[in-house]
Amino acid sequence: MTTAAPPPDALELSVVIPCLNEAETVGACVEKALRALREHGIAGEVVVADNGSTDDSREIAARLGARVVPVEAKGYGSALMGGIAAARGNFVVMGDADDSYDFLEAPCFLAKLREGFDLVQGCRLPAGGGTVLPGAMPFSHRWFGNPVLSWMVRIMFGSPVHDVYCGLRGFRKGWYEGLDMRCTGMEFATEMIVKASLFPSKIAEVPTTLHRDGRTIGRPHLRTVRDGWRTLRFFLMCSPRWLFLYPGLLLLLLGVVGYGLALPGTTIFGATLDAHTLLFASLAALTGHQAVLFALFTRAFAVSEGLMPPNARLKRWARFLNLERGLMAGIGAICLGATLLGLAVRQWWQVDFGNLDYAHTMRLVIPGVTLVALGFQTVLGSFFLNILGLRRR
Repeated sequence: MTTAAPPPDALELSVVIPCLNEAETVGACVEKALRALREHGIAGEVVVADNGSTDDSREIAARLGARVVPVEAKGYGSALMGGIAAARGNFVVMGDADDSYDFLEAPCFLAKLREGFDLVQGCRLPAGGGTVLPGAMPFSHRWFGNPVLSWMVRIMFGSPVHDVYCGLRGFRKGWYEGLDMRCTGMEFATEMIVKASLFPSKIAEVPTTLHRDGRTIGRPHLRTVRDGWRTLRFFLMCSPRWLFLYPGLLLLLLGVVGYGLALPGTTIFGATLDAHTLLFASLAALTGHQAVLFALFTRAFAVSEGLMPPNARLKRWARFLNLERGLMAGIGAICLGATLLGLAVRQWWQVDFGNLDYAHTMRLVIPGVTLVALGFQTVLGSFFLNILGLRRR
């Protein structure tokens, strides 16, 4: 991740506020932000990134002293990208224009940034010392959606934050420019945290207070189901381990256990595991193997595109499991599977191509077909993984 140098005439702090038809509340946000700068002697500015407002939002913000930056591309993330790009401060504090965040708290974020942190995340939830005032957050968001998604980002990415959706946060602008942010919707906020956790970054958390939305007419831009799903989807796309690798390894394990029990015809609780169990085990093995391959493909592509940092452990495995070893393993599996299928054909030939004892013959046919398929996947996967790695060499 590269870090861009700030312009020579940069201010210390830019407060960036995305805005779309927030005439009721944007004025209060601008006034609080300017007051915080003034009372703490901070050389800064307030930037309102207007995303196509049709009310008086822009006029109100400009009259009160904000610098209004029009952003044509629609979306919460697009508005923030445009506002941050126009910001002249070495540090940026961003927050919503609905007056639910108190911009008088901006100096608390700046203090942490001055200590050397790259990202200072606000936390509204009690788990991180924050406060949610009565009526400020829907019940489902406070006790289910936000805690669950925040827990997931801690587990999946090792992030230290307790409130992944808190929109009040501060960061170094040069650090932000190295993130290569891409999400134009509500996922922008979570993308920043995920990338800050994946790439080497110093992250701090500051308790903050969430106030009741100051709007009485305007409609909230957040959509619970839609934006929750988009966040979960983004988490999974950024974590090949949880999306592909762990489920794939579990399926492979189930396949191996299934074969270990079904090949000798084990009886468990009165149920005999026979050819049908072998079919289920083969299904688990095939889908598991494919999921593991997808994990490797996705990781290689993400690293080559700069979406994820290189992984030392993966590099070691890549050196060991090179193209040639992959081809040898794949061809070996194909040959072994073909041998088993040949033995099955031989049994058929011995009875003059008549009826067979399928319970016996399928113990050759099912493993044979499975090994040929696994070998074929391995050969193709080895070539594809090598192609993906060409760009990094």
